[in-house]
Amino acid sequence: MPSALPDGDAVPADGSLPAAALDGPGGRPFGFYVHVPFCATRCGYCDFNTYTAAELGGPAGDHRVSRETYPGLAAAEVRFARGVLGPAARPVQTVFFGGGTPTLLPPGRLGDLLRVIDGEFGLAAGAEVTVEANPETITPAGLAELRAQGITRISFGMQSAQPHVLAVLDRVHQPGRPAQCARWARAAGFEHVSLDLIYGTPGESDEDWRRSLEAALAAGPDHISAYALIVEDGTRLAARVRRGELPAPDDDAMADRYLIADEVLSRAGLRWYEVSNWAADPDSRCAHNLLYWTGADWWGVGPGAHSHVGGTRWWNVKHPAAYAGRIAAGVSPGYARETLTPAEQQLERIMLLTRLATGCPVTELDPAGRDAAAKAVADGLADPGALAGGRVVLTQRGRLLADAVIRDLTA
Repeated sequence: MPSALPDGDAVPADGSLPAAALDGPGGRPFGFYVHVPFCATRCGYCDFNTYTAAELGGPAGDHRVSRETYPGLAAAEVRFARGVLGPAARPVQTVFFGGGTPTLLPPGRLGDLLRVIDGEFGLAAGAEVTVEANPETITPAGLAELRAQGITRISFGMQSAQPHVLAVLDRVHQPGRPAQCARWARAAGFEHVSLDLIYGTPGESDEDWRRSLEAALAAGPDHISAYALIVEDGTRLAARVRRGELPAPDDDAMADRYLIADEVLSRAGLRWYEVSNWAADPDSRCAHNLLYWTGADWWGVGPGAHSHVGGTRWWNVKHPAAYAGRIAAGVSPGYARETLTPAEQQLERIMLLTRLATGCPVTELDPAGRDAAAKAVADGLADPGALAGGRVVLTQRGRLLADAVIRDLTA
């Protein structure tokens, strides 16, 4: 089951934010993340806050949540957000429907939610609207309808092109299905198509990984995300590793796979812009994720969703029934929150900006951090030209050791 939520300060019933959080957004972009907590089946490696029909089963009650009732709940939270933000509300630059499997909802219901966001806040000109999609729940007709509803970008969970790797991950789609879906999306008019891959699955070889990358590229996406497999506590995969049925992911193999990904994707014209993300050009980058990485503001809708506005962040109650109860009562679904100090905000800026190809401004660093940046250059972990220009930009080797570099910069 999904991991537990962190503790924090209580969220007021009316959701009101500290005055400092609403005191002039300063031009920060603003977006919405809409969590859709449904999946047809649970993948063995996943600890996201998602639920199958069986997990949401039981006797019907006032707050039982289904695919039919959930869009209305999410729409109510959008309206609640408008009331909380008041004069600090601003046009929405990005909307991201994630999950779970958002495409288990009919395209028209996603479109309805998008229209509620537009009606309450207004969508900025050229707003990016992304939906995550499971290849098994998509058809050419469904893609055409998603595009007609105003979705501008789609991201397919491919994970691998190798059947035995998909089997370990408990992914049920056929190996060629994601690439086929990407081609359908292009035909439906999607200019921006992304594929998500996972490397380091037990039993995967370097050649398996290379073939998965090549299969993904053959589908013609303009964006690829490649993530190292993490064995999360409480998942079926973690249980299999613990019992010795599968070996734990190997750090050296992970590093080799990352280098293969960077080589293959760069050769195909996709350039890294964040440690785990490659795009064909600046317009192909995920603008919504850039909100997270650059310290902008967003409101997370749905059970377990996280939000951030002006240095205050909060997270909603996790279970859909608890979420529905709060929404029905007209009170904040927030479970807990924290307000970051200026020093904590600066620390997070350093941690996130250093993961970007644009790098972290040296002005964010204290003297010890600047010394660490110089040492990173000397060790071949940061680019000397970029540092001379006032930014810390990781080299390829530095990306492999990004966590260690960031620890030194913030020590």
